[in-house]
Amino acid sequence: MILEVIILGFPEISEKRLLLFMLLFNIYIMASSGNLIILIITKLDSSLQSPMYFFLGYLSMFDICYISATVPLMLFILVSHHNHLSFSVCVVQLHTVVFLEGAECFLLAIMAYDRYAAICRPLHYNIIMKRVVCYKLLLGTVLCSLLHSLLHTALIIRLPFCNNGINHFFCDIPPLLKLSCINTYLNEAVLFGVSAVFVGLGPLIFILVSYVYIVLTIFKASKRGRRKMFSTCASHLIIVNIFYGTGSFTYVRPTSSYSLERDKVVSVIYNVATPLLNPIVYSLRNSEVKKALINGCRKYVLARVEYK
Repeated sequence: MILEVIILGFPEISEKRLLLFMLLFNIYIMASSGNLIILIITKLDSSLQSPMYFFLGYLSMFDICYISATVPLMLFILVSHHNHLSFSVCVVQLHTVVFLEGAECFLLAIMAYDRYAAICRPLHYNIIMKRVVCYKLLLGTVLCSLLHSLLHTALIIRLPFCNNGINHFFCDIPPLLKLSCINTYLNEAVLFGVSAVFVGLGPLIFILVSYVYIVLTIFKASKRGRRKMFSTCASHLIIVNIFYGTGSFTYVRPTSSYSLERDKVVSVIYNVATPLLNPIVYSLRNSEVKKALINGCRKYVLARVEYK
């Protein structure tokens, strides 16, 4: 087993390190701040205490953790040129990233189910999505994601490595498999069989089926009701498209087809785009969130004026 790894990052743009640092730093601050605001208002604002915003708050929390698991280390390497990590730190990062990716997949599926219950079974919504059920669904998300992450972590640890230079900007499954001295068939089988089917495709199919029922119900509604129903689903659909679009390109392929130079760029988008766009999409397209943000800002300004 190797004792340390070298994160190669983007050596081809080493002369533009400062520019890349500033870009990623600003994105990280905006994404973290936006998701933190969404998390706070969904927990404190009395008008945002429905199950939809309960799950939105935890989605924002997962996004903060997700972008914080990769970008700060990338920024540190860019500014310090120190790209050596202990293998244990690399494994912890891998475990964290895989866990959070799985958690987001399951949580997006739960949010689709919440929209299905609200639109297709409105009379039973408060029973179907009562608070204890929400907590059980959240607990199930965490446990399934944890088991999935532990499985990949255990399979990576067992591999012997012939090289320690990771041609990526963080410890991820595909670049680590490239370093193995032995055949990684078992790892790839788990990656496609468990990750792609159970964690990726399973929740996606569940989301699609939920939206089939939602669309059928929307078509039966009046024009005004149709517009209101669609507006509650549009933000979720946009995030699902972004998350699954970049995620499937990154992971759902044989390792022989990986071009790590190209995939690093896609992986950067995958790591920063969704956490950055989640709060933007939900705040700009959701009137209740916008109203809560305006009320929160008004209360803050009034509190500051009274304090002075």
